[in-house]
Amino acid sequence: MTNTFLDSIKVRRSIYALDKNVSLSQNEIEDIIKEAVKLSPSSFNSQSSRAVILFGESHDKLWNMTEETLRGIVPAESFASTEEKIASFRAGYGTVLFFEDTEVIEGLQENFALYADNFPIWSEQSTGIAQHSVWVALANAGIGASLQHYNPLIDDAVQAEFNLPANWNLRAQMPFGNIVAEPGEKEFIDDEKRFRTFK
Repeated sequence: MTNTFLDSIKVRRSIYALDKNVSLSQNEIEDIIKEAVKLSPSSFNSQSSRAVILFGESHDKLWNMTEETLRGIVPAESFASTEEKIASFRAGYGTVLFFEDTEVIEGLQENFALYADNFPIWSEQSTGIAQHSVWVALANAGIGASLQHYNPLIDDAVQAEFNLPANWNLRAQMPFGNIVAEPGEKEFIDDEKRFRTFK
């Protein structure tokens, strides 16, 4: 049995060895990211996910800000590994910042009070789906990526640097670029521990 979708998501892996030598143009990458986010489902079709795509100097600024923020938190004697990790993200071609629009979520809570407590949960599910969609779409275009979570440590700096709406809540960062080294074999736990089927 073949399943094109399953074959497609098998390509997605966490890629940390990146460089800037991508074969696609910025416009082509931007189109892939936009389409992947647009096609991702959301509760009540709220379309609450937002994405900021950083290339060039803006991409470098993000990781410079992140490094400086962490330098003030991580002990100096332990900082070398953190610095190396941030450098690997900066070495990539660009970064996608994923946000959820809290104004949309609050509007849904007001209009559908019965489900008010669930909308923040569904928002997290929506952004997760959007992140996965972008990740898979980039992977299938031959671009490697990983998913990072330096929020909320960098939230204020990101908002200020890129002049973003206050109601955009940063949820994840996805550095991407040309794949320099393939990841190792992925291991899976036994199906018996993970799945149950009843007939």
